[in-house]
Amino acid sequence: MNTRLEVESAIKQLSEDEVRNLAKWLQEYLDEMWDRKIEVDLASGKLDRLIAQAEEDIAANNVRDLDEVLCNG
Repeated sequence: MNTRLEVESAIKQLSEDEVRNLAKWLQEYLDEMWDRKIEVDLASGKLDRLIAQAEEDIAANNVRDLDEVLCNG
């Protein structure tokens, strides 16, 4: 199974339960990939500017409560 179309064809052969389990596994896999990317970016210094800006905003009390942002978003 080397192509996306082959994978799609194989997925269509699965039961709904198997597809749901596969979707759960795939989301966990994507989450792990994201976590590794963030770790690499953090270690490389790629996020230093953003972290410094966030720290400055916190020190200046230039922040809002997350609940406020989510409720008014």
